[in-house]
Amino acid sequence: MDIPLFAVFLIAVALVFDYINGFHDAANSIATVVSTRVLSPGKAVVWAALCNFIAFLIFGVGVAKTVGKGLVDLSILAPVLSHVILAGLVGAIAWDLITWHLGLPSSSSHALMGGYGGAAVAAAGFDAVLWQGWVRPVAFIVLAPMLGMLMGFLLMLAVTWVCRRARPSRVDRHFRILQLVSSGLYSLGHGGNDAQKTMGIVVGILVAYGLAGKEAFEIPLWVVLSCHAAIALGTLSGGWRIVKTMGMRITHLRPVDGFAAETSGAATLFLATALNIPVSTTHTITGSIVGVGALKRFSAVRWGVAARIVWAWVLTIPASAGIAWLAFRVIR
Repeated sequence: MDIPLFAVFLIAVALVFDYINGFHDAANSIATVVSTRVLSPGKAVVWAALCNFIAFLIFGVGVAKTVGKGLVDLSILAPVLSHVILAGLVGAIAWDLITWHLGLPSSSSHALMGGYGGAAVAAAGFDAVLWQGWVRPVAFIVLAPMLGMLMGFLLMLAVTWVCRRARPSRVDRHFRILQLVSSGLYSLGHGGNDAQKTMGIVVGILVAYGLAGKEAFEIPLWVVLSCHAAIALGTLSGGWRIVKTMGMRITHLRPVDGFAAETSGAATLFLATALNIPVSTTHTITGSIVGVGALKRFSAVRWGVAARIVWAWVLTIPASAGIAWLAFRVIR
Protein backbone atom coordinates (compact mmCIF):
# COMPACT_ATOMS: atom_id res chain seq x y z
CA MET A 1 0.00 0.00 0.00
CA ASP A 2 1.52 3.31 -1.15
CA ILE A 3 0.62 5.84 1.58
CA PRO A 4 1.24 9.57 0.95
CA LEU A 5 3.75 11.26 3.24
CA PHE A 6 1.17 13.51 4.92
CA ALA A 7 -1.04 10.50 5.60
CA VAL A 8 1.94 8.82 7.29
CA PHE A 9 2.37 11.97 9.40
CA LEU A 10 -1.32 11.92 10.39
CA ILE A 11 -1.15 8.25 11.35
CA ALA A 12 1.93 9.01 13.46
CA VAL A 13 0.03 11.82 15.24
CA ALA A 14 -2.89 9.44 15.85
CA LEU A 15 -0.53 6.88 17.40
CA VAL A 16 1.01 9.64 19.54
CA PHE A 17 -2.50 10.37 20.84
CA ASP A 18 -2.95 6.64 21.48
CA TYR A 19 0.32 6.59 23.43
CA ILE A 20 -0.76 9.65 25.47
CA ASN A 21 -4.14 7.99 26.02
CA GLY A 22 -2.36 5.00 27.60
CA PHE A 23 -0.02 7.30 29.54
CA HIS A 24 -2.90 9.48 30.75
CA ASP A 25 -5.22 6.57 31.55
CA ALA A 26 -2.63 4.26 33.12
CA ALA A 27 -4.04 5.39 36.45
CA ASN A 28 -7.39 3.83 35.55
CA SER A 29 -5.74 0.43 35.22
CA ILE A 30 -3.18 0.48 38.02
CA ALA A 31 -4.27 3.02 40.66
CA THR A 32 -6.21 0.58 42.81
CA VAL A 33 -3.71 -2.29 42.62
CA VAL A 34 -0.84 0.10 43.45
CA SER A 35 -2.64 1.94 46.27
CA THR A 36 -3.49 -1.39 47.96
CA ARG A 37 0.20 -2.40 47.60
CA VAL A 38 -0.70 -5.66 45.86
CA LEU A 39 1.77 -4.73 43.10
CA SER A 40 4.62 -2.27 42.92
CA PRO A 41 4.13 0.55 40.39
CA GLY A 42 6.66 -1.01 37.99
CA LYS A 43 5.05 -4.46 38.03
CA ALA A 44 1.57 -2.95 37.83
CA VAL A 45 2.25 -1.02 34.61
CA VAL A 46 3.85 -4.07 32.97
CA TRP A 47 0.80 -6.20 33.87
CA ALA A 48 -1.62 -3.51 32.65
CA ALA A 49 0.33 -2.90 29.43
CA LEU A 50 0.37 -6.61 28.61
CA CYS A 51 -3.40 -6.83 29.10
CA ASN A 52 -3.88 -3.64 27.03
CA PHE A 53 -2.04 -5.25 24.13
CA ILE A 54 -3.64 -8.72 24.13
CA ALA A 55 -7.14 -7.21 24.35
CA PHE A 56 -7.31 -7.34 20.52
CA LEU A 57 -7.63 -11.14 20.83
CA ILE A 58 -10.91 -10.75 22.73
CA PHE A 59 -12.75 -7.73 21.34
CA GLY A 60 -13.93 -6.85 17.85
CA VAL A 61 -13.71 -3.47 16.12
CA GLY A 62 -17.27 -2.18 16.60
CA VAL A 63 -16.15 0.79 18.72
CA ALA A 64 -13.62 1.77 16.03
CA LYS A 65 -16.37 1.94 13.42
CA THR A 66 -18.55 4.04 15.72
CA VAL A 67 -15.75 6.60 16.17
CA GLY A 68 -14.51 6.50 12.59
CA LYS A 69 -17.75 6.92 10.68
CA GLY A 70 -20.52 7.36 13.24
CA LEU A 71 -19.72 10.82 14.67
CA VAL A 72 -19.13 13.04 11.61
CA ASP A 73 -20.30 12.98 7.99
CA LEU A 74 -17.33 11.79 5.95
CA SER A 75 -19.01 12.78 2.66
CA ILE A 76 -19.39 16.45 3.66
CA LEU A 77 -15.88 16.59 5.11
CA ALA A 78 -14.17 14.68 2.26
CA PRO A 79 -12.28 17.71 0.80
CA VAL A 80 -10.77 18.65 4.19
CA LEU A 81 -11.00 15.37 6.12
CA SER A 82 -7.25 15.10 6.67
CA HIS A 83 -7.14 18.61 8.19
CA VAL A 84 -10.20 17.85 10.35
CA ILE A 85 -8.51 14.73 11.71
CA LEU A 86 -5.26 16.58 12.44
CA ALA A 87 -7.08 19.42 14.24
CA GLY A 88 -9.18 16.92 16.18
CA LEU A 89 -6.09 15.08 17.35
CA VAL A 90 -4.44 18.36 18.37
CA GLY A 91 -7.50 19.22 20.50
CA ALA A 92 -7.55 15.79 22.17
CA ILE A 93 -3.79 15.69 22.83
CA ALA A 94 -3.75 19.24 24.22
CA TRP A 95 -6.60 18.53 26.67
CA ASP A 96 -5.04 15.24 27.80
CA LEU A 97 -1.75 16.98 28.56
CA ILE A 98 -3.47 19.85 30.39
CA THR A 99 -5.47 17.51 32.65
CA TRP A 100 -2.44 15.25 33.20
CA HIS A 101 -0.43 18.28 34.36
CA LEU A 102 -3.25 19.15 36.79
CA GLY A 103 -3.49 15.53 37.99
CA LEU A 104 -7.13 15.27 36.87
CA PRO A 105 -8.43 11.93 35.54
CA SER A 106 -10.38 13.28 32.56
CA SER A 107 -11.62 11.17 29.65
CA SER A 108 -9.28 10.68 26.67
CA SER A 109 -12.24 9.16 24.82
CA HIS A 110 -14.38 12.25 25.17
CA ALA A 111 -11.39 14.48 24.42
CA LEU A 112 -11.03 12.66 21.09
CA MET A 113 -14.75 12.90 20.38
CA GLY A 114 -14.82 16.58 21.28
CA GLY A 115 -11.76 17.31 19.18
CA TYR A 116 -13.13 15.43 16.17
CA GLY A 117 -16.51 17.14 16.49
CA GLY A 118 -15.06 20.63 17.05
CA ALA A 119 -12.81 20.36 13.99
CA ALA A 120 -15.74 19.10 11.88
CA VAL A 121 -17.86 22.09 12.91
CA ALA A 122 -15.00 24.45 12.10
CA ALA A 123 -14.72 22.88 8.64
CA ALA A 124 -18.34 22.57 7.55
CA GLY A 125 -20.66 23.78 10.31
CA PHE A 126 -23.00 21.72 12.44
CA ASP A 127 -24.34 19.84 9.40
CA ALA A 128 -21.10 17.85 9.43
CA VAL A 129 -21.97 16.28 12.79
CA LEU A 130 -24.00 13.04 12.83
CA TRP A 131 -25.97 13.83 15.97
CA GLN A 132 -27.62 10.42 16.21
CA GLY A 133 -24.17 8.87 16.55
CA TRP A 134 -23.47 10.97 19.65
CA VAL A 135 -26.54 9.90 21.62
CA ARG A 136 -25.21 6.70 23.19
CA PRO A 137 -21.63 7.92 23.85
CA VAL A 138 -22.95 11.11 25.48
CA ALA A 139 -25.53 9.13 27.48
CA PHE A 140 -22.71 6.96 28.84
CA ILE A 141 -21.02 10.06 30.26
CA VAL A 142 -23.70 9.71 32.94
CA LEU A 143 -24.44 5.99 32.69
CA ALA A 144 -20.85 4.69 32.89
CA PRO A 145 -20.00 6.17 36.32
CA MET A 146 -23.51 5.39 37.60
CA LEU A 147 -23.25 1.75 36.47
CA GLY A 148 -19.75 1.51 37.94
CA MET A 149 -20.93 3.05 41.20
CA LEU A 150 -23.96 0.78 41.49
CA MET A 151 -22.05 -2.39 40.64
CA GLY A 152 -19.17 -1.41 42.92
CA PHE A 153 -21.59 -0.80 45.80
CA LEU A 154 -23.51 -4.07 45.25
CA LEU A 155 -20.42 -6.22 44.71
CA MET A 156 -18.76 -4.78 47.81
CA LEU A 157 -21.97 -5.42 49.76
CA ALA A 158 -22.01 -9.05 48.57
CA VAL A 159 -18.33 -9.58 49.38
CA THR A 160 -18.77 -8.02 52.84
CA TRP A 161 -21.68 -10.38 53.58
CA VAL A 162 -19.85 -13.50 52.30
CA CYS A 163 -16.70 -12.66 54.31
CA ARG A 164 -18.49 -11.39 57.42
CA ARG A 165 -17.15 -14.23 59.63
CA ALA A 166 -13.67 -14.51 58.09
CA ARG A 167 -10.58 -13.15 59.78
CA PRO A 168 -9.44 -9.82 58.28
CA SER A 169 -5.93 -11.20 57.64
CA ARG A 170 -7.36 -14.14 55.69
CA VAL A 171 -9.65 -11.87 53.65
CA ASP A 172 -6.71 -9.61 52.87
CA ARG A 173 -4.52 -12.54 51.78
CA HIS A 174 -7.12 -14.01 49.40
CA PHE A 175 -8.13 -10.72 47.85
CA ARG A 176 -4.52 -9.81 47.15
CA ILE A 177 -4.50 -12.74 44.73
CA LEU A 178 -7.97 -11.97 43.35
CA GLN A 179 -7.01 -8.35 42.74
CA LEU A 180 -4.37 -9.48 40.25
CA VAL A 181 -7.21 -11.05 38.24
CA SER A 182 -9.55 -8.08 38.58
CA SER A 183 -6.87 -5.56 37.59
CA GLY A 184 -6.04 -7.69 34.55
CA LEU A 185 -9.71 -7.81 33.53
CA TYR A 186 -9.99 -4.05 33.89
CA SER A 187 -6.88 -3.49 31.76
CA LEU A 188 -8.32 -5.81 29.10
CA GLY A 189 -11.49 -3.71 29.06
CA HIS A 190 -9.43 -0.51 28.92
CA GLY A 191 -7.34 -1.70 25.98
CA GLY A 192 -10.32 -3.22 24.21
CA ASN A 193 -12.35 -0.01 24.27
CA ASP A 194 -9.76 2.77 24.13
CA ALA A 195 -7.40 1.37 21.47
CA GLN A 196 -10.35 1.05 19.08
CA LYS A 197 -11.00 4.79 19.14
CA THR A 198 -7.62 5.46 17.56
CA MET A 199 -8.23 2.63 15.07
CA GLY A 200 -11.31 4.52 13.89
CA ILE A 201 -9.26 7.70 13.40
CA VAL A 202 -6.47 5.87 11.51
CA VAL A 203 -8.96 4.26 9.12
CA GLY A 204 -10.56 7.70 8.71
CA ILE A 205 -7.14 8.88 7.50
CA LEU A 206 -7.00 6.00 5.02
CA VAL A 207 -10.50 6.91 3.81
CA ALA A 208 -9.43 10.55 3.36
CA TYR A 209 -6.69 9.44 0.97
CA GLY A 210 -8.79 6.87 -0.87
CA LEU A 211 -6.89 3.96 0.68
CA ALA A 212 -9.99 2.46 2.32
CA GLY A 213 -13.70 2.44 1.55
CA LYS A 214 -15.84 4.62 3.77
CA GLU A 215 -18.84 2.28 3.50
CA ALA A 216 -17.17 -1.00 4.47
CA PHE A 217 -14.76 0.78 6.85
CA GLU A 218 -12.64 -2.35 7.30
CA ILE A 219 -9.92 -2.23 9.97
CA PRO A 220 -6.62 -3.72 8.67
CA LEU A 221 -4.68 -5.97 11.05
CA TRP A 222 -1.66 -3.62 11.04
CA VAL A 223 -3.91 -0.83 12.33
CA VAL A 224 -5.27 -3.05 15.11
CA LEU A 225 -1.81 -4.17 16.23
CA SER A 226 -0.20 -0.72 16.03
CA CYS A 227 -2.99 0.92 18.07
CA HIS A 228 -2.87 -1.73 20.77
CA ALA A 229 0.93 -1.49 20.86
CA ALA A 230 0.82 2.32 21.19
CA ILE A 231 -1.66 2.33 24.07
CA ALA A 232 0.27 -0.46 25.80
CA LEU A 233 3.53 1.52 25.54
CA GLY A 234 1.74 4.59 26.93
CA THR A 235 0.42 2.58 29.86
CA LEU A 236 3.93 1.25 30.44
CA SER A 237 5.09 4.87 30.90
CA GLY A 238 2.44 5.55 33.56
CA GLY A 239 0.87 8.89 34.47
CA TRP A 240 1.79 9.00 38.15
CA ARG A 241 0.12 12.32 38.93
CA ILE A 242 -3.29 10.80 38.20
CA VAL A 243 -2.49 7.53 39.99
CA LYS A 244 -2.34 9.48 43.27
CA THR A 245 -5.71 11.13 42.62
CA MET A 246 -7.47 7.91 41.64
CA GLY A 247 -5.94 5.49 44.13
CA MET A 248 -5.39 7.59 47.23
CA ARG A 249 -7.40 10.81 47.27
CA ILE A 250 -10.96 9.66 46.50
CA THR A 251 -11.15 7.05 49.29
CA HIS A 252 -8.89 4.65 51.21
CA LEU A 253 -8.70 1.26 49.46
CA ARG A 254 -7.90 -2.22 50.75
CA PRO A 255 -7.30 -5.24 48.46
CA VAL A 256 -10.94 -6.30 48.85
CA ASP A 257 -12.07 -2.77 47.89
CA GLY A 258 -9.73 -2.73 44.89
CA PHE A 259 -11.08 -6.09 43.73
CA ALA A 260 -14.69 -4.86 43.91
CA ALA A 261 -13.91 -1.57 42.12
CA GLU A 262 -11.87 -3.18 39.32
CA THR A 263 -14.34 -6.01 38.74
CA SER A 264 -17.27 -3.58 38.56
CA GLY A 265 -15.36 -1.28 36.21
CA ALA A 266 -14.33 -4.20 33.99
CA ALA A 267 -17.93 -5.43 33.74
CA THR A 268 -19.08 -1.95 32.66
CA LEU A 269 -16.33 -1.69 30.02
CA PHE A 270 -17.04 -5.16 28.64
CA LEU A 271 -20.73 -4.25 28.33
CA ALA A 272 -20.05 -0.94 26.56
CA THR A 273 -17.57 -2.52 24.15
CA ALA A 274 -20.04 -5.31 23.31
CA LEU A 275 -22.57 -2.57 22.46
CA ASN A 276 -19.96 -0.77 20.26
CA ILE A 277 -20.07 2.31 22.52
CA PRO A 278 -16.91 4.40 23.06
CA VAL A 279 -17.02 4.87 26.81
CA SER A 280 -14.76 6.64 29.27
CA THR A 281 -12.63 4.24 31.29
CA THR A 282 -11.94 7.16 33.64
CA HIS A 283 -15.63 7.72 34.37
CA THR A 284 -16.15 4.00 34.86
CA ILE A 285 -13.41 3.30 37.41
CA THR A 286 -14.05 6.56 39.29
CA GLY A 287 -17.71 5.62 39.72
CA SER A 288 -16.71 2.13 40.89
CA ILE A 289 -14.25 3.51 43.47
CA VAL A 290 -16.88 5.94 44.80
CA GLY A 291 -19.46 3.12 45.04
CA VAL A 292 -17.07 0.92 47.00
CA GLY A 293 -16.08 3.78 49.31
CA ALA A 294 -19.68 4.84 49.92
CA LEU A 295 -20.56 1.40 51.31
CA LYS A 296 -18.12 1.87 54.21
CA ARG A 297 -19.68 5.18 55.13
CA PHE A 298 -20.74 8.25 53.22
CA SER A 299 -17.91 10.31 54.68
CA ALA A 300 -15.31 7.75 53.52
CA VAL A 301 -15.49 9.34 50.05
CA ARG A 302 -13.68 12.66 49.64
CA TRP A 303 -16.52 14.35 47.79
CA GLY A 304 -14.50 17.53 47.16
CA VAL A 305 -11.98 15.55 45.10
CA ALA A 306 -14.81 13.72 43.33
CA ALA A 307 -16.49 17.05 42.47
CA ARG A 308 -13.23 18.39 40.99
CA ILE A 309 -13.01 15.29 38.80
CA VAL A 310 -16.62 15.69 37.64
CA TRP A 311 -15.94 19.28 36.58
CA ALA A 312 -13.07 17.98 34.42
CA TRP A 313 -15.53 15.54 32.83
CA VAL A 314 -18.07 18.27 32.11
CA LEU A 315 -15.45 20.49 30.48
CA THR A 316 -13.70 17.78 28.42
CA ILE A 317 -15.85 17.73 25.26
CA PRO A 318 -16.38 21.52 24.95
CA ALA A 319 -12.75 22.31 25.85
CA SER A 320 -11.21 19.82 23.41
CA ALA A 321 -13.75 20.90 20.76
CA GLY A 322 -12.77 24.54 21.25
CA ILE A 323 -9.06 23.78 20.95
CA ALA A 324 -9.68 21.67 17.83
CA TRP A 325 -11.87 24.41 16.29
CA LEU A 326 -9.04 26.92 16.74
CA ALA A 327 -6.44 24.40 15.51
CA PHE A 328 -8.42 23.81 12.31
CA ARG A 329 -8.60 27.56 11.65
CA VAL A 330 -4.84 27.83 12.10
CA ILE A 331 -4.11 24.76 9.93
CA ARG A 332 -6.33 26.02 7.12
